[in-house]
Amino acid sequence: MMDNKMGWDTDKLHEECGVFGMYDFDGGEVASTIYYGLFALQHRGQESCGIAVSDTSGPKGKVDTHKGMGLCNEVFTPEELERLHGNIGVGHVRYSTAGSSTRENAQPLVLNYIKGTLALAHNGNLVNAPELRQELANTGAIFQTTIDSEVIAYHIARERVHTPNVETAVANAMKKIVGAYALVIMSPRKLIGARDPFGFKPLCIGKKDNAYIITSETCALDTIGAEFIRDVEPGEIVTITKNGITSDTSMVLPDPSKTARCIFEYIYFARPDSVFDGMGVYHSRLYAGRCLAIDSPVDADLVVGVPESGNTAAMGYAMESGIPYGTAFVKNSYVGRTFIKPKQSNRVSAVRVKLNVLKEAVAGKRIIMIDDSIVRGTTSNQIVGMLREAGAKEVHVKVSAPPFLHPCYFGTDIPSEDQLIAHNRTIEEIREIIGADSLSYLQIERLPGMAGGRPICTACFSGDYPIAPPTEDIRGEYQK
Repeated sequence: MMDNKMGWDTDKLHEECGVFGMYDFDGGEVASTIYYGLFALQHRGQESCGIAVSDTSGPKGKVDTHKGMGLCNEVFTPEELERLHGNIGVGHVRYSTAGSSTRENAQPLVLNYIKGTLALAHNGNLVNAPELRQELANTGAIFQTTIDSEVIAYHIARERVHTPNVETAVANAMKKIVGAYALVIMSPRKLIGARDPFGFKPLCIGKKDNAYIITSETCALDTIGAEFIRDVEPGEIVTITKNGITSDTSMVLPDPSKTARCIFEYIYFARPDSVFDGMGVYHSRLYAGRCLAIDSPVDADLVVGVPESGNTAAMGYAMESGIPYGTAFVKNSYVGRTFIKPKQSNRVSAVRVKLNVLKEAVAGKRIIMIDDSIVRGTTSNQIVGMLREAGAKEVHVKVSAPPFLHPCYFGTDIPSEDQLIAHNRTIEEIREIIGADSLSYLQIERLPGMAGGRPICTACFSGDYPIAPPTEDIRGEYQK
């Protein structure tokens, strides 16, 4: 499955999804605004996308939906957006970490059931999805997808049959599902947001005129000109109706210190202009770069970042060290998520298609290169080699995250341990593999500072999982 990905990206981590929901109390059409919100969240998933909308003053159960494989501007045309009528809706961008890359697995999922309709968009992974799926299958459930989001939707629908309202059904379903999830749910007259009790994934609330928004990142609010109201708290269920916002905190963990925000939102996933639980992502990355300069200083002439994710940390390193910050790489912005991979006989590196080195910037200089992570090491090896070919005297690699040692089961495609370059290797051995003059990682003790002291999940670095990992690997193609 991974062979169809852009070669530059195969050694990078990916998030699973981005979600966006909107309810306009004045009855205005929301599809085009959701589209622009998804555009702002495109970095969270480039595999598929979709929008489902409904009219709260129209017949219950009528949902217009469109979804497909590809980027937002590939899936949606002006004509498709014109066809989506409604003042309430949910949207989704997807990158699969569990469940195959097919149109059937694109979201939002729309269910028609005895109480009407339900449209659901989900970011995250459940660790008990296989057991829940089997339990549902044993009672006659027929699945249309291979994703755990459908398991969540089924449980909400089943609970709704014997509960007074959909938000109670969501709360009851949350008692059964275990793992990471940020949900945006549309019922015929309500928009609901829910975040797992550990708060793995970000979710926030915004307002524009007389419309409310629930979405993954604040950058999506900025894009549509909406005002940020607040984050959805870990374990909170937020219900938006024509009467306003109500909150259910019955699922909140009794001990807030047990929450576990994904640290990789700060390191890499979230856009740098987003704010996640009160902490600006840009500030987090500057902080990581400053920490690298303090903890592992080295004499050099220029600090550079690997675009785009390494740039902010590189700026932080330069600020702290006093070594000039510069640009060493020119990125081809027109290479999409996929392209026709060059044949081996052409000897064209996929990395070179995406990046080129500014020879005049690096020739004869000692370079500090900052990247957000090293997963398998193949890309790092090529980029270090490119810098040397361009005439760099020395290349010192600094990583704004600790070494990856363990897989993730909560919505990040960190592969199995045997594919991680840091597994069973010393830092010196990794340095030799990637061909750097020196190599250092962010110290794990620095991570809480990136989140402003809020409790975080560091399982991919420490092996300390906040939830017991599943007995079987649930991560689809990434376990290979």
